[in-house]
Amino acid sequence: MRFGLLGDLRVQDDSGAALTLHSAHGRALLAALLLTPNRPVSRERLTDALWGASPPPTASAALTNQIARLRRFLGPGGTDRLRTVPSGYLLRIGPTELDTEEFTRAVAAAATARQRADWQGVSSSAHAALHLWRGTPLGDLPLVAEQALPAVRSFEEARLQVAEWFFEAELNLGRHASTLAELTRWAALHPLHESLHVHLVTALYRNGRQAEALNAFDGIRTRLAEELGVDPGPALLTVHQQVLRADPDLLPPPAPAAVPTKAAAPTVDPEPLATSASVGTGADASARPAPAQLPADVFDFTGRADVLAALTDRLEAVAADGGACLLAVSGMGGVGKTALAVHAAHRVRHLFPDGQLYVDLHGFGNAQPRNPHDVLACFLGDLDPELLGAPLPEHTDDRAGRLRSVLSDRRVLLVLDNARDAEQILPLLPGHSRCAVLVTSRTALTALPGAHHVALEPLDVDEQRDLLARVCGAERVNAEPDDALRLLAACGGLPLALRITSARLTARPTWSLGVLADHLTGNGSRLRSLSAGHLSVRATLASSYLALRDSHDPVERDAARLFRLLGLLPGLVFGIKQAAALADRPEHVAAELLETLVDYQLLQSPEPLRYRFHDLLGELAAEAAVTEDSHEDSDAAPVRLMVWYCAALQHAADTLFPGVRRIAVLADQPAVAPPDFTGGPQVTAWCTQELSSITTVVRHAAASSRPDLAWRIAYGLSGYMTAGWWTGAADECRELALHSAEGSGDLLGQALMLERIGVVHGMSDRFPEAIEALAAALDRAERAGRGDIAVNVLKNLALSHSMMDEPEAGLAYARRALERGVPEDDDLLVSTMASLHLKLGDFTSAEAGFRKSVDAWRRHGNPYNTAVALSNLGDSLRGLDRRDEALAALDEARRINEKIDSPDGVTDCLLITGRVHLHFGGWDEADSCFRAAIGLAREHRLPAYVQEGAEGLAEVRRLRPTPA
Repeated sequence: MRFGLLGDLRVQDDSGAALTLHSAHGRALLAALLLTPNRPVSRERLTDALWGASPPPTASAALTNQIARLRRFLGPGGTDRLRTVPSGYLLRIGPTELDTEEFTRAVAAAATARQRADWQGVSSSAHAALHLWRGTPLGDLPLVAEQALPAVRSFEEARLQVAEWFFEAELNLGRHASTLAELTRWAALHPLHESLHVHLVTALYRNGRQAEALNAFDGIRTRLAEELGVDPGPALLTVHQQVLRADPDLLPPPAPAAVPTKAAAPTVDPEPLATSASVGTGADASARPAPAQLPADVFDFTGRADVLAALTDRLEAVAADGGACLLAVSGMGGVGKTALAVHAAHRVRHLFPDGQLYVDLHGFGNAQPRNPHDVLACFLGDLDPELLGAPLPEHTDDRAGRLRSVLSDRRVLLVLDNARDAEQILPLLPGHSRCAVLVTSRTALTALPGAHHVALEPLDVDEQRDLLARVCGAERVNAEPDDALRLLAACGGLPLALRITSARLTARPTWSLGVLADHLTGNGSRLRSLSAGHLSVRATLASSYLALRDSHDPVERDAARLFRLLGLLPGLVFGIKQAAALADRPEHVAAELLETLVDYQLLQSPEPLRYRFHDLLGELAAEAAVTEDSHEDSDAAPVRLMVWYCAALQHAADTLFPGVRRIAVLADQPAVAPPDFTGGPQVTAWCTQELSSITTVVRHAAASSRPDLAWRIAYGLSGYMTAGWWTGAADECRELALHSAEGSGDLLGQALMLERIGVVHGMSDRFPEAIEALAAALDRAERAGRGDIAVNVLKNLALSHSMMDEPEAGLAYARRALERGVPEDDDLLVSTMASLHLKLGDFTSAEAGFRKSVDAWRRHGNPYNTAVALSNLGDSLRGLDRRDEALAALDEARRINEKIDSPDGVTDCLLITGRVHLHFGGWDEADSCFRAAIGLAREHRLPAYVQEGAEGLAEVRRLRPTPA
């Protein structure tokens, strides 16, 4: 077994699989025993570890039970491993089973190597020691960690010491370039640690960054003075003076002396062989070690456990059994592809004894992409020293063949980082199955033959919190949990953004998480704030966009244009038709552009043919649209999308409620056809899916050059609002549109929105509010000179008064509508007047009107209104004492409502059916109907129906004869 304390408590079996000890007391017990392995631990100390200063009265018996459970957890040899001794208990641990023991040995080995100035030995041992750390020791067992605080602090101090030795060794080995990023991070985490800053100043100077080296010295000098009141120590002062006078002693150690190389036969345009690590050093070929070019590991690598395991499993398999191994990791900029690849490579580097090659191909970024022709020259020089100085083949294919020959009998791991496309990778692939290749790229690299693809997504919330805690301190994160979540949301799950955030917190120890979260979210541009030193989220994300914008391929340039246009409407989730309308392109072209953006990790595709931005990329796209596109283009594109939504929603309403005459609100015709709906359920599903995007478009329209489009789109939602009024989902969209019309003084828009608001109030049984909104709508319609809208409002006023049991007032509005020229066979007016006759007790007139309504709505193919008319017909037949006909009409209405998934319609049917049974003395049937109606009304938040059902039950109890 293997046990880990350098992080959360971890237990693994011999295969490396995690074993879970679910009991919190069991975990605390095991941790307390592991802190002093192979030595007795008293029962008192174990009791303190489990319960602290307040053990229960049964603590002794409970401890004995926990010991027994832990022995069972430890397997068949558990009793022998966990022994009872006179002074307590002793846990036997093998020499390689506990990470703290391994850490102690690795630190000792690093110290010994340092005494001998064996810098390679220091680097290897220190790296092994640091690699064992997974987080704060016993981070998941705070009580045990507090009691073992001296030991925990000792481990942390040793970690800091061995990190210092590691960087010292890397600098002595001339690796100032590859170690600078990690050294910068460690110095930021320990802003007062002088030795780390000595190494940082040295590394910056050796990388040609003299000004930054001096700034680093000034920074720690200021912090030492302000926080401790002391001056820098001798080592810092010395390195500062060396930088100022460009002391040659500060330069990297010299390379080995050159030796003569073998002459080679001349070729056409001979090119001397270069190496990626030591171009032109003339190193002795026979003495050169296997290349070990991996960048420094990320010691606090966090999360990605499943992905990391999948990568290392495949790499271990090829090292053990052979077989092709080409792993391609793709993801958006800043998502942590390089960190994952390098961390995985370090885990398995011992399995590839013939070397590890690494190259940054600069596929995305400011640097020129590396040519595989040149990279082959470097790789060949690293792998085959006998060819040093010899001419290389002129053609890339010939060089690639020579690389395959050199690798044919070796086990080498190649890490090809930041690739642009498959063409950049293919010449660098080995032909031998014992070699492995790990590629990272912004694009999916689907053209790589036989590759295993891993698409890296942003970190989830737990992984983000763990990373933030590891790089800026768990205590700080735990003290401000809500502000930590705001900070994580601002970083969008990108490890790069989180590391930049942590660096800013480290550089500003007086800032709380809340202050930084406010700074990130309150200044209008997270991209501007998410930068620290040479790290920048904007630069990282922008490199993918710039690769498209500056491409020679017109399709890629057009994709960059679509990226900018989509940024004009942040938060939108969209499909191909919307993108086509926005970009003014045919649908098949828009589909290709969208998939190009997905390939370049500039768009996400959460489901087939649906697309959205990562929010930081949406911010980047919006910035690019403002700075690169003309005002005319930026204005016209959203208008095209708004017009398309108007047409699509009009088509949706016509499909939901065929035969209903509607006010024509837009003469513009979109270039892209609306969706091809096949029926009501498909319309409802589409509107539900699109509602968030429609609301975003309405909000954008209200602030655009065409504010009228806000209410025109919202009016197009009328059909969906009618079918799904009870959800309240479209309320925000409708209110936004009304405010837009009021703000621009648009009487027509106000009239239509107020009428829709009144209708929804009425359907929600808020009749006073409905009448108030409809009265306002009537005023706006008449002031706008729109008699066609006014008569619709009058009909709805008649219906609202009918529902308020004010039939006389309702009839007055109905007559006003007739006076305005509404034909007597108008479907809505016939239905409304029938309802008014029903309220007045004129059941014969009501029956006649509802039968006309049923016929009309059936003829139009409108199931919802057909069901309403049938329900009311059943209620009219109840008044005429025609029980069987009433129940038949209601049964048909219920079946229609169930088919179209109308819970309010089903509830209404149940209530009317209950009243029919009550009228004819069917007490049990009435009771059953009212109870079913109440249940359905509660489920769908229909309070008026709940009240009506309760009143029905009360009537059943009042009228039911008392048993003799």
